[in-house]
Amino acid sequence: MDMLRELYATVESRRAEKQEGSYTCYLFEKGLDKILKKCGEECSEVLIAAKNGKQEDTVGELSDLLYHLTVLMVNEGIPLEAVEEELARRHQKTGNLKTFHQVDKNT
Repeated sequence: MDMLRELYATVESRRAEKQEGSYTCYLFEKGLDKILKKCGEECSEVLIAAKNGKQEDTVGELSDLLYHLTVLMVNEGIPLEAVEEELARRHQKTGNLKTFHQVDKNT
Protein backbone atom coordinates (compact mmCIF):
# COMPACT_ATOMS: atom_id res chain seq x y z
CA MET A 1 0.00 0.00 0.00
CA ASP A 2 2.99 2.32 0.40
CA MET A 3 3.42 2.45 -3.36
CA LEU A 4 -0.19 3.62 -3.75
CA ARG A 5 0.46 6.35 -1.19
CA GLU A 6 3.54 7.44 -3.13
CA LEU A 7 1.59 7.41 -6.39
CA TYR A 8 -1.22 9.43 -4.83
CA ALA A 9 1.26 11.99 -3.45
CA THR A 10 2.97 12.30 -6.84
CA VAL A 11 -0.34 12.80 -8.63
CA GLU A 12 -1.34 15.43 -6.06
CA SER A 13 1.95 17.25 -6.57
CA ARG A 14 1.47 17.26 -10.35
CA ARG A 15 -1.92 18.85 -9.89
CA ALA A 16 -0.49 21.51 -7.56
CA GLU A 17 2.62 22.25 -9.63
CA LYS A 18 2.34 21.91 -13.38
CA GLN A 19 5.34 20.29 -15.04
CA GLU A 20 5.94 20.60 -18.75
CA GLY A 21 5.75 17.26 -20.50
CA SER A 22 3.93 15.57 -17.61
CA TYR A 23 1.21 13.17 -18.72
CA THR A 24 -0.51 13.61 -15.36
CA CYS A 25 -0.62 17.38 -15.85
CA TYR A 26 -1.99 16.81 -19.35
CA LEU A 27 -4.85 14.73 -17.92
CA PHE A 28 -5.70 17.40 -15.34
CA GLU A 29 -5.57 20.06 -18.05
CA LYS A 30 -7.97 18.10 -20.28
CA GLY A 31 -10.36 17.54 -17.39
CA LEU A 32 -12.80 14.98 -16.08
CA ASP A 33 -14.06 13.70 -19.43
CA LYS A 34 -10.53 12.78 -20.57
CA ILE A 35 -9.73 11.18 -17.21
CA LEU A 36 -12.92 9.11 -17.33
CA LYS A 37 -12.23 8.07 -20.91
CA LYS A 38 -8.77 6.85 -19.93
CA CYS A 39 -10.18 4.94 -16.93
CA GLY A 40 -12.65 3.21 -19.23
CA GLU A 41 -9.99 2.37 -21.80
CA GLU A 42 -7.67 0.95 -19.17
CA CYS A 43 -10.46 -1.10 -17.63
CA SER A 44 -11.15 -2.68 -21.02
CA GLU A 45 -7.45 -3.38 -21.49
CA VAL A 46 -7.33 -5.15 -18.11
CA LEU A 47 -10.20 -7.38 -19.17
CA ILE A 48 -8.59 -8.22 -22.50
CA ALA A 49 -5.21 -8.94 -20.91
CA ALA A 50 -6.81 -11.19 -18.28
CA LYS A 51 -8.81 -13.01 -20.96
CA ASN A 52 -5.60 -13.57 -22.94
CA GLY A 53 -4.11 -15.23 -19.88
CA LYS A 54 -0.74 -13.49 -19.81
CA GLN A 55 -0.16 -12.47 -16.20
CA GLU A 56 2.64 -10.04 -17.09
CA ASP A 57 0.34 -8.13 -19.46
CA THR A 58 -2.49 -8.16 -16.92
CA VAL A 59 -0.20 -6.75 -14.22
CA GLY A 60 0.85 -3.95 -16.57
CA GLU A 61 -2.72 -3.08 -17.45
CA LEU A 62 -3.80 -3.22 -13.80
CA SER A 63 -1.01 -0.78 -13.01
CA ASP A 64 -2.22 1.56 -15.75
CA LEU A 65 -5.77 1.35 -14.41
CA LEU A 66 -4.69 2.04 -10.83
CA TYR A 67 -2.74 5.07 -12.03
CA HIS A 68 -5.69 6.50 -13.93
CA LEU A 69 -8.05 5.79 -11.02
CA THR A 70 -5.63 7.66 -8.78
CA VAL A 71 -5.73 10.65 -11.15
CA LEU A 72 -9.53 10.46 -10.98
CA MET A 73 -9.48 10.36 -7.17
CA VAL A 74 -7.21 13.41 -6.95
CA ASN A 75 -9.25 15.26 -9.57
CA GLU A 76 -12.43 14.61 -7.59
CA GLY A 77 -10.87 15.42 -4.21
CA ILE A 78 -11.22 11.87 -2.91
CA PRO A 79 -8.45 11.10 -0.42
CA LEU A 80 -6.82 7.68 -0.54
CA GLU A 81 -7.79 7.27 3.11
CA ALA A 82 -11.48 7.43 2.18
CA VAL A 83 -11.07 4.43 -0.11
CA GLU A 84 -9.00 2.60 2.49
CA GLU A 85 -11.70 3.23 5.11
CA GLU A 86 -14.41 1.94 2.76
CA LEU A 87 -12.39 -1.18 2.00
CA ALA A 88 -11.82 -1.74 5.72
CA ARG A 89 -15.54 -1.33 6.37
CA ARG A 90 -16.37 -3.86 3.68
CA HIS A 91 -13.72 -6.23 4.99
CA GLN A 92 -15.63 -6.43 8.27
CA LYS A 93 -18.70 -7.81 6.52
CA THR A 94 -19.20 -11.53 6.38
CA GLY A 95 -21.84 -13.57 4.67
CA ASN A 96 -22.89 -10.85 2.27
CA LEU A 97 -23.13 -13.05 -0.81
CA LYS A 98 -25.80 -11.47 -2.93
CA THR A 99 -28.41 -13.48 -4.76
CA PHE A 100 -28.08 -12.62 -8.40
CA HIS A 101 -31.02 -12.35 -10.75
CA GLN A 102 -30.96 -15.14 -13.29
CA VAL A 103 -31.67 -14.06 -16.85
CA ASP A 104 -33.26 -16.50 -19.26
CA LYS A 105 -31.41 -15.81 -22.49
CA ASN A 106 -33.87 -17.91 -24.49
CA THR A 107 -36.73 -15.44 -24.03
